[in-house]
Amino acid sequence: MKIFIQWVRQHEKLSLLILSFCIPAVVMAAYFSYRGMGPFGNSTLLTVDLGQQYVDFFAYFRHTLLSHPSGLFYSFQKALGGEMFGVWTYYLMSPFNLILLLFPDKSLPSAIYWITILKYGAAGLSFAWLLMKTKVQKHLPVLAFSTSYALMGWMVANQLNLMWLDAVVILPLIIWGIIRLVDTGKMRTYVGWLAALLIINYYMAYMVCLFAGLFFLWYWLSNTHGGKAALKSLSRFIGGSLLAAGIAAVTLLPTWHSLAISKNQYTQTDWSAKFEYFPPKMLAKFFLGSFNFSQMPKGTPNLFIGSIMVLGAIFYFLQKNHHPRTKWLALAVTSILVLSLCFEPLDLLWHGMQFPIWYPYRFSFVVSFWLIWLAANALKPEFTPTLKQLIVPIIICTATVAYVWINVGQFSFLSQNQMLIGSLLLVAAFCLIALPNKQPWFYQVAFVLFAIIEMSSNATTSLNRISYVTKPEYQNYQQVLATQSAHVTDHDHSWYRMTPTFMRTKNDPLSGQFNGGSVFSSTLEKDMPTFMGNMGEPDGDGFVTYTNGTLLSDSLLNMKYVMNRRSNPGTLASNFIDPVSTRADLTDYQRIRKDGLIATYQNPYALPLGFLSSNKILNLDNTTKDPTQYQSNLWAGLTGNSQDQHLFSAQNFDHVVFQNMKPLTKLTGAILQKNNLIKPGVITFTFTPKTNDAYYLTLGSNLTDDNVSMRLNNQPLAQYPTYRNTIVVNIADHQKGKPVKLQLTLKKATLWLQNFTLYQFNNQQFRIGQQKLAANPMTVTRHSQSSLTGLVDVKNRQATLMTTIPYSQGWHVTVDKHPVKPVKVAGTFTALKLAHGHHTIHFSYWPPMLNTGLLITIISLGICAISLYRQRKKSKN
Repeated sequence: MKIFIQWVRQHEKLSLLILSFCIPAVVMAAYFSYRGMGPFGNSTLLTVDLGQQYVDFFAYFRHTLLSHPSGLFYSFQKALGGEMFGVWTYYLMSPFNLILLLFPDKSLPSAIYWITILKYGAAGLSFAWLLMKTKVQKHLPVLAFSTSYALMGWMVANQLNLMWLDAVVILPLIIWGIIRLVDTGKMRTYVGWLAALLIINYYMAYMVCLFAGLFFLWYWLSNTHGGKAALKSLSRFIGGSLLAAGIAAVTLLPTWHSLAISKNQYTQTDWSAKFEYFPPKMLAKFFLGSFNFSQMPKGTPNLFIGSIMVLGAIFYFLQKNHHPRTKWLALAVTSILVLSLCFEPLDLLWHGMQFPIWYPYRFSFVVSFWLIWLAANALKPEFTPTLKQLIVPIIICTATVAYVWINVGQFSFLSQNQMLIGSLLLVAAFCLIALPNKQPWFYQVAFVLFAIIEMSSNATTSLNRISYVTKPEYQNYQQVLATQSAHVTDHDHSWYRMTPTFMRTKNDPLSGQFNGGSVFSSTLEKDMPTFMGNMGEPDGDGFVTYTNGTLLSDSLLNMKYVMNRRSNPGTLASNFIDPVSTRADLTDYQRIRKDGLIATYQNPYALPLGFLSSNKILNLDNTTKDPTQYQSNLWAGLTGNSQDQHLFSAQNFDHVVFQNMKPLTKLTGAILQKNNLIKPGVITFTFTPKTNDAYYLTLGSNLTDDNVSMRLNNQPLAQYPTYRNTIVVNIADHQKGKPVKLQLTLKKATLWLQNFTLYQFNNQQFRIGQQKLAANPMTVTRHSQSSLTGLVDVKNRQATLMTTIPYSQGWHVTVDKHPVKPVKVAGTFTALKLAHGHHTIHFSYWPPMLNTGLLITIISLGICAISLYRQRKKSKN
């Protein structure tokens, strides 16, 4: 022990850095162990988007690097197909993700556990490094500040957004680079770490860049006195920022193009100069445990940093050892940051002119950094507050406690017990800071332990309110999905898509490694949800789900296989496999495999990826909002047969029975209202099909699970729960003469039967058109995720080759080795105009602007190399 203590004293800096990493890592590992997470039990860290979105991207990360590198830039597993560069630069560029390669798919939750622990530790390490390099803090107190930073409320609330945490790790290193730039004129630290963050996660890097500008102005104006030296520092900062962007251009420019066709399509242009909430409400977030699930979709900023840090930030402005100009500038920066947390135009600016969907005030980690930084500059060992200095923070804290106590009912995340504990901790923090002698080792240990205990208590209280996916829920489903998809892909090596009627996440195709029709991604091209919504599929700004396929859409989109979960409640599989689609029309397909509750069907009507079609598709103007008519018009444009515009014909129900509501003769667009609000309101529709054709029902966006529950033939109607456009639901097929009963139960006092219409599909007419289109296929001879080669025979003088490859500027097409320009059809797909003859078609994808970005990156790195060479040569002379 003596030898160990002696070694620690001799290597104090190294010891502090090791402890700054270990303390937050061990604290969170201990909590996760208590919750049975990681290797310690049956729980995982998967929750909300981490469980519903990111884990599937991590699976895709593994598959791409280990098995399918062609999916690096493009993947047909992203909806019907889409670029992946934006996915990589937003979700997957963290070097911590290399840990994923060490774990199989079923153990990804364990990999996520270790990545999360390491990022907590790395955040503490980087902040301790900053404090020690700048000599703002020395000795043991460093650990109090590094732990408060690593375990701040923002980190706890956003640990599920794993790709954002790298910004917290790198921010202190960028700040150290700015300080070096101003003090010594050396830019490489600033340039290097800023470029790294721009490459790792451009989104959080944008916020860090804004804060870096504020921090530079504060430090630059505080430490320079005008003249050429000041201008040189300013020019170095501007030049260094541009150089960092230039180094990162290889990722930034292709990402910019990706955003231009996806996320930037939703840029907010309508805003008002108003406060988003009563600003004092954010004070409640400084109390212990100030986070719960309701704060995820819409809440106030996560600002918890601990009592010592809050008091330290206040004392910074009351000390006389700081130059008045420095304090006034710090007050200006603080005011801007506080305003940004509640004033709509500034909030919008920090989020890149787009209000976030869930996880509001994502930039608040820079506010927490700033406050802890001020506290670290204020709470030096030699500082003992005078009675006069204590009065201001006492008044501020008393007023804060009083306001929050009086309004505690407005904060769902706070209780009076939490406030009482928080107030006691605040008093204890006052006492610690007010003690005159802070040099003894036991005081420093108490200072550090206080911060660790308070920050750990906040993390425990906050995270105890969040539920998580269990290991069996994740692993059992992944095993079923992988087994079913592998059976098909191992036996059929042609190009096709397939879709399940069940779902764990919308990114199942990425983790299951099959070409599907669903995805959930912030970088989803806007054309895709527009098309899917028009076709009658659930869609949103960042997602599509192919859960409502019809015979026509399955055929058109080459859905060659359908994996169906039979509705058999009470079995083990029913606990983790949720059906999201009702497909009576699977009776038209051939069942090729049955495995327990899962049966796989092959679609005999699936068209190839490319086929010759009528030239009418090139001029199709399909503006209808009725998805059945949209599908018919699209099909007619392909076949050239105007009769195909009437594939769906509206039908009437045979009987309609109203319970506890006034009977109505007109149903579509009607508003149903309960007679007795206490009793259930039920409307029952019945009809008996006169043919074996498929029958479909359209449901407007008002008829969601929030407003009504539906049962088909006394069984729950399986349907994805949310949608914003009219969807198409299959309710009968091959049921001639067999009654079909549909029952709607109102969940509220009224219900709008929006776009509620029954349709009969003309199966025979559809098959005629399908045979015509299938007769002239493009035969795919070679394919990967980013390239395709096919053969096609054109017997007429000219023809249109229609493909269901989503149109993108990144696709480069050659016909018989001659470049051709593809045509965008139906606002979504890629088509080619071909002349008579036998043709070899080759599609290859290369991200737009990647070459330009690569060139700028090489030039920027060259500038860096020349600059370093000159500096070394100058230093030698």
